[in-house]
Amino acid sequence: MQATAYTYDPESRSGQVLLDDGTPVPFDAAAFDAGGLRLLRPGQRVRIEVEGAAEALRITLVTLQTL
Repeated sequence: MQATAYTYDPESRSGQVLLDDGTPVPFDAAAFDAGGLRLLRPGQRVRIEVEGAAEALRITLVTLQTL
């Protein structure tokens, strides 16, 4: 699934992405660390992996979108 980085706090390594429909979804340090990233800037396209659905949607991985 693809999304756009919305917020990122380098101290906690957590933030939010915006799904393509505009829905914000938070991610935690574990999801950020799983992707091997060191930094994330708002506006970057990212690839995410998720578990659950709707209100229970949880991001398990955040990495940069590559072509």
